[in-house]
Amino acid sequence: MGYKESFLQYLKAEKRYSPHTIRSYSNDLNQFLSFLNENCHNDDLVEVTSHDLRSWVVYLFENKYSSASIHRKISCLRVFYRYLRKEQVVKSDPLEKVVLPRGRKRLPVFVEENALSKLLDEFEFGADFAGIRDRTIIEMLYVTGMRRAELTGLRDQDIDLIEETVRVTGKRNKQRIIPLVKPFIKRLEEYVKVRNETVNRSAGDWFFVTGKGNKLYDKHVYNIVKRYLSMVTTIEKKSPHVLRHTFATHMLNKGADLNSIKEFLGHANLSATQIYTHNSFEMLKKIYKQAHPRA
Repeated sequence: MGYKESFLQYLKAEKRYSPHTIRSYSNDLNQFLSFLNENCHNDDLVEVTSHDLRSWVVYLFENKYSSASIHRKISCLRVFYRYLRKEQVVKSDPLEKVVLPRGRKRLPVFVEENALSKLLDEFEFGADFAGIRDRTIIEMLYVTGMRRAELTGLRDQDIDLIEETVRVTGKRNKQRIIPLVKPFIKRLEEYVKVRNETVNRSAGDWFFVTGKGNKLYDKHVYNIVKRYLSMVTTIEKKSPHVLRHTFATHMLNKGADLNSIKEFLGHANLSATQIYTHNSFEMLKKIYKQAHPRA
């Protein structure tokens, strides 16, 4: 097993990184290796120098990669070389002398409340299994703020319709309990009833399934969300993560405190949640300009 493969196994077995993160790290390492082969005539990650890494950063900037993408790719390499040092494969970290320009943090994109209400309250999704499931998926993401991988990982035992809660397994297998609102309980009961009557779930006890009874895959959920959000909003990005941003932004605008939102989202620390305060401040500024006679 090579260093790259053992590193990815380490992320999976010891660090408990999500499959999505592991795929991203694998892709970033493969891209870096291709760059080394083509530009540095080197295919050995252990022999990489600070000069190689600075050249890599320049290459990414010249090829119009966003600041966020570049920071993510370098973050992957930082974790990788930290692992190699831990395993005593390398003596020093070649990234120590690599400094990245500080990128401007983009505000989370979210759907306006009236647009999402229109989708959930007025739009006809259909009375068949697919229609009921798709609407339930969109509302689950919005009501709970869970991640796409957390949604596809839900099992029947995670949904407690009596206690009106859902147990979510997040990053590094950390679990949290999220309350469910009463109107949504009826939606879940309807979904379970139709699912059990029409779908043969031979692939296990996954809560959300395809028409053939298999576990939903990430791309399927992404396509569902993108399709329906396209009907009510013109925002460029229409993904499950946008519904997570929407949940947090709407909660904050309605007066929820930041610590509560942090717990709902499963963030490890408050700094990750604080970015949503910028959205609320932007909304306050907008209201002020519209309402104040001297604005």
